[in-house]
Amino acid sequence: MRPPKRLIVALDVPTRAAAVALANELRDHVAMVKVGLEAFVAHGADLVRELRGAGLEVFLDLKLHDIPRTVAAACRAVAALDARLVTVHAQGGGPMITAARDALPTTTKVIAVTALTSLDDAIVSRLGVAMSLGAWVHVLAGEALAAGADGVVTSAHELMLLGDLGGLRIVPGVRSGREPVGDQRRVATAYDAVQRGADYVVVGRPIIEAPRPADAAAALAVEIASAEEVRHAR
Repeated sequence: MRPPKRLIVALDVPTRAAAVALANELRDHVAMVKVGLEAFVAHGADLVRELRGAGLEVFLDLKLHDIPRTVAAACRAVAALDARLVTVHAQGGGPMITAARDALPTTTKVIAVTALTSLDDAIVSRLGVAMSLGAWVHVLAGEALAAGADGVVTSAHELMLLGDLGGLRIVPGVRSGREPVGDQRRVATAYDAVQRGADYVVVGRPIIEAPRPADAAAALAVEIASAEEVRHAR
């Protein structure tokens, strides 16, 4: 049996046509394509409709964060887009997450973003969080899952701290170790993320900026499959 596809590619490219072309180029290597804030603001819901019409699964990464009523209204609008996953911020609290879950069909999973991978302990401390970043992620994940979230977004560094909380685990901030990390602080390789328990890894620049994106995605798929073997051999 072939292992499940665990790679999600972020379609952070300048035009809608380029996003659709890239998604089609990578479809054999990825589980989903991610339409994030950048792409959604630039190209709107029509991009999601076009991707779904082409048979591609969509991770709609909007990181909704507002009062429960507003988030529920946004999710009711999102429901018509038939995305596989949609993100909300775990920091919005349990009632907001429950409102999101209640407003969406069960075919769309609510994924709670814990701490952005651009944060580290020093930044979190300056924000007034009186615990380590890892402990904070654990609290946010636990509260979100208890409120009805179907999974969480976290860096690979916190995966082992989540224990048996359950839910899908989605890891951004993936780098090979050769690329510059840019504005990311908590990064890991796809191999390390999957070995530690990631259900999906989200990759943007290492694929979309590669001379041959399909080759970069294929190489990552091999790396992920290797980590899968190690993970299941334990």
